[in-house]
Amino acid sequence: MTWNNILVTKEENIAILTINRPKVLNALNYDTVMEIGQAMEQLEADPEVRVIIITGAGDRAFVAGADIVYMSGLTPLQARDFARKGQLVLNKIENLAKPVIAAINGFALGGGCELAMACDIRVASENAKLGQPEVNLGIMAGFGGTQRLTRLVNPGWAKEILFTADQYDAQTALSIGLVNHVVPADQLLDFCRDLARRIARRGPVAVRLTKEAVNEGLEMDLDKALAHEADLFGVLFSTEDRKEGIAAFMEKRKPEFQGK
Repeated sequence: MTWNNILVTKEENIAILTINRPKVLNALNYDTVMEIGQAMEQLEADPEVRVIIITGAGDRAFVAGADIVYMSGLTPLQARDFARKGQLVLNKIENLAKPVIAAINGFALGGGCELAMACDIRVASENAKLGQPEVNLGIMAGFGGTQRLTRLVNPGWAKEILFTADQYDAQTALSIGLVNHVVPADQLLDFCRDLARRIARRGPVAVRLTKEAVNEGLEMDLDKALAHEADLFGVLFSTEDRKEGIAAFMEKRKPEFQGK
C-alpha cells in the first residue's frame, strides 16, 4: 500500500515504520494516525515480520506532537473523536502480537511521547527531548499520556512531566525509566536493528505470549496474573517452536523457529 504520511520498509524479519512529515517535525494529524493504525494491522498479519521499529523522518524529531494547525479547527466533539482514534491506534501498538521498538531520533513531545510509550521498548538518541507540553496550550494529553506515563515512571514524576510541560533530555528520561537506552544519534537505527534481530531470533510465539502475559498481568492482581502466566506457559508446550527450541538446545545448535 502507498502511504501519504508514513514509510514502511522491511529488512528480513524486521519492519521499519517511519513517520514521514519532516517539514512539520512529523506532527500527528488525523490521516497520519489512521495510516499508522492501518500499517500496524498489515504488519501484524505479515508472517515474515517478527519485530517492528517506529521512528521519524529526518534528524530533528521522532514526532514533535499532534499537529496544532490541524487541532486548531476542531470542535469539542471532533477533538474527543481525535483523542479516541489516537488512543485506539496506540492501544493497537501496545497490544500488537509482535514487539515494537521506538527509535526516538529527536523531539518526542505530546503525541510523540505518547506514541513512544505505547511501544514495548524505547531507545533514544543523545539529542532526544521528551515531554508532554499540552498544558502550555490549555489542553491536556489525550492519546493515553496521563495513563501510560504513570505506569512507566512513578506518579510523582508523571505528574511533574504532565503539569510543567517541561522537556526532558535523554539521560533524564533514562534515569526515570521512560527510555531503555540512550545512544549516539548516528548509531540509533543500527542499535535498534541489532536489538530487533536479537528478538527476532527467539521463538516468535513465545515472544508474543510473553508480551501478552506482561501486558495483561499489569491489569490483574498477582494471583490472577500468575495463573494467566501458567496457562500461557502450558499453551507453548503445544507448539512446534517449543519442540524445535528444546531439540536445538539438546543438539547444541541454533534453533530454526517457524512461528508455529
